[in-house]
Amino acid sequence: MIVTLTPNPSVDRAVTVQALQRGEVLRAAAARVDAGGKGVNVSRALAAAGEDTLVVLPSGGPEGSLLEALLERASIRRAVVPIPHGVRMNISVLEPDGTTTKLNEPGPRLSEADVEALLEAALAPLGAGDWVAGCGSLPPGAPGDLYATLVRRAKGRGARVAIDTSGAPLAEAIPAAPSLIKPNREELAEFAGRPLETLGAVIGVARELVAGGIELVAVSLGRDGAVLVTAEEAVHARAFVTDPVSTVGAGDCMLAGLLSGLARGEALADALAEGVRWGAAAVRLPGTEVPRPGDLSDIDVALTADPDTSLPLHD
Repeated sequence: MIVTLTPNPSVDRAVTVQALQRGEVLRAAAARVDAGGKGVNVSRALAAAGEDTLVVLPSGGPEGSLLEALLERASIRRAVVPIPHGVRMNISVLEPDGTTTKLNEPGPRLSEADVEALLEAALAPLGAGDWVAGCGSLPPGAPGDLYATLVRRAKGRGARVAIDTSGAPLAEAIPAAPSLIKPNREELAEFAGRPLETLGAVIGVARELVAGGIELVAVSLGRDGAVLVTAEEAVHARAFVTDPVSTVGAGDCMLAGLLSGLARGEALADALAEGVRWGAAAVRLPGTEVPRPGDLSDIDVALTADPDTSLPLHD
């Protein structure tokens, strides 16, 4: 069982244009609408692969009704905390070369009771060894230590906790020592307070976090793949995508593949390779569409347990 908690879900609309031109009237070549938010995307990818997952989220207003209908259509189990306000709607503008421009709303304000109900809904199904992933930004009203509270309570039940967020919520969650964190390079650099321009610099910060009590640090690196660091090893994985369509949600799919492998007891390198494969497959799909097993078969992943620490990373 992999539970995902998404305190700030969304309805994601992706619009494809020939070129984004500020101040102009543009004709869309295509458009699609998906249930969104980091944790929702993780559960969508897991469900598409046939994994047992539950998405926990707040929902309200007409946007929430649409969000729930999209989850129902995808046959995704969910635990919904009703709120009086509509969930946010995010827009991604996609260009043919893979360039993505995102417009994200802040989301509805949550009350103290809403936050407690979300935590209880995420914790209720957990047994020893299960994974729960707290993912995404926090909406207005949510306390900055929400994910730290999730970590402490879930660990008390013997569950394993993954956190995928940034900024203050990540900084507050780290001292609680989640089992896994999955920042991207920019989020890790923000936490470290310095630019991370090489693979070695990323691994160095990850090792500092592991020394502080986090078991696994997985860092997504865009076209440079991802690195997974533990107390014993650092593994780098890359997949090469020549036909990118949309990068939106690719990191979420990477986390879904990684969690899928870890939940099945795969070796760390194999679990990382699975995550990178899922993320690469997502880049070839429109909007926040998640890959299905057939989308993964032709993606080769290069793995190394002896990473080149001097490797410069792409912007």
